[in-house]
Amino acid sequence: MKTHPYLYGALGLSMLAAIGCSKAKEESGKRPNILFIMSDDHAYQAISAYGYGLNKTPNIDRLANEGAIFTRAGVTNSICAPSRAVMLTGKHSFVNGKVDNIQPFDWNQQTFPKVLRANGYETAMIGKIHLDGNPQGFDYSMVLEGQGRYYNPDFIINGEKKRITGYCTDIVTDAALDWLKNRRDQDKPFCLLYHQKAPHRNWMPAPEYLNLFDSVNFTPPANYFDDYAGRGSAAKQQKMRVDEIMRMGLDLKLLVDANGDSTNMVEDLRRMTPEQQQRILDAYTSETTEFNAANLTGEELSLWKYNRYMRDYLSCIQSVDDGVGELLGFLEENGLDENTIIVYTSDQGFYLGEHGWFDKRFMYQESYQTPLLVRYPKEIEPGTKIDKLVQNLDFAPTLLDYAGVEIPADIQGQSFRKLVAGDTDEFRDFAYYTYYEYPAEHSVKRHNGIATERYKLIHFYYDVDEWELYDLEKDPSEMNNVFNDPEYESIKDDMMRKFKKTRKHYGDSDQNDQKFIDLFVNQNHRH
Repeated sequence: MKTHPYLYGALGLSMLAAIGCSKAKEESGKRPNILFIMSDDHAYQAISAYGYGLNKTPNIDRLANEGAIFTRAGVTNSICAPSRAVMLTGKHSFVNGKVDNIQPFDWNQQTFPKVLRANGYETAMIGKIHLDGNPQGFDYSMVLEGQGRYYNPDFIINGEKKRITGYCTDIVTDAALDWLKNRRDQDKPFCLLYHQKAPHRNWMPAPEYLNLFDSVNFTPPANYFDDYAGRGSAAKQQKMRVDEIMRMGLDLKLLVDANGDSTNMVEDLRRMTPEQQQRILDAYTSETTEFNAANLTGEELSLWKYNRYMRDYLSCIQSVDDGVGELLGFLEENGLDENTIIVYTSDQGFYLGEHGWFDKRFMYQESYQTPLLVRYPKEIEPGTKIDKLVQNLDFAPTLLDYAGVEIPADIQGQSFRKLVAGDTDEFRDFAYYTYYEYPAEHSVKRHNGIATERYKLIHFYYDVDEWELYDLEKDPSEMNNVFNDPEYESIKDDMMRKFKKTRKHYGDSDQNDQKFIDLFVNQNHRH
């Protein structure tokens, strides 16, 4: 508000005081801002607040310390684009139509940013969305083209393509800060979707973090050398093993092979500036030489691959954490921290060597569970822990609830606002899951399932008809399928009933499964 000299008398001072009091009341009654942070493939095991000790993420941890950490949050479909579609719509994949990375996403449908924008919010999406077409529902959008590249990525900025020199995570953070400072309508509450590509495959760290974990020797999970006894054909026939599937060049950063021939690492080097190329060569040349001289085989080779993977994966996360810290700092410096809801999550979980795997897709725990941390000082007590079966399906209704906007009746998720505020302990006691992208990369079979607090039932179908049941209390690593164990007969029957009831509740069916099989087959046939 501009002040004028004539106001500075006794009357003027009293008027200013009254205006200030009115402004304070207005601030306290304003609708909250929303900062929704989503990284890509960020395993909960790689956030130090979850206690696995792999790395340190002090800025992300602040959200847990100053707000809430969700210890059993999950996704409805553990793969990039479908997860994002669920986040936007609050509807399962078979309802919003984006069941896999191949089928198109219909931007004309209802999304929570559209609803917020129609109700007075200033909205923006910056970073990765991985959904074809121009994003709708945003006053400003700056999204990566497809998966995006770590170095010198191409962005679609309000419909126009532009390549920006630099490191992707830093570019996205700078763009988010620029929008917050200079591009938004300061008189409106804002909703910013700030989405990082990292730490998605192929795990290219920022120049300053290329050698961050070189001196660390990571111990793999206890089931890294899993033989999949006690599981069905899906676990046995996947193509996700670190020691078998990872590419020596693009994934593990070998510059040349033992014969001196260039690896496919050169594909990334081609788009870099000379300075960027030199930093990469400096970081990986000696390691390439040492590896080729060592002639590793068997378990030694497998463990070398695991450590090479972990070092780059965790180094990518360091830049993500830095970005979170920068945005937290901006909010605090500008007095926006008290009235801003901050959500940190990933599009799904990720395997960090559990079962010998990387990637996601399965309903097994490490890919089904996703990190979720929420801070909102006005309602959430510091150090809150939530163990309910919240899913990404619930983001849309929760954020609309916070905004004071009526939640559309066709949204399938449930607001967890009262749950995280401590006003109720009641929440949905089941979680439904679907996965469709098969036969395709990584060969994870089609499946659906239901999880409760203690048990998980999974049905693999299409080229098999196999059921798996896990007792998560006795077998948290899901190593022993008890579906045919007589001791679990009554549990199995109960879970089967819940599975059928849940499918009906959400409107899923065998007919749906077949419809998406046909679409997938036809799509692949056309290609």
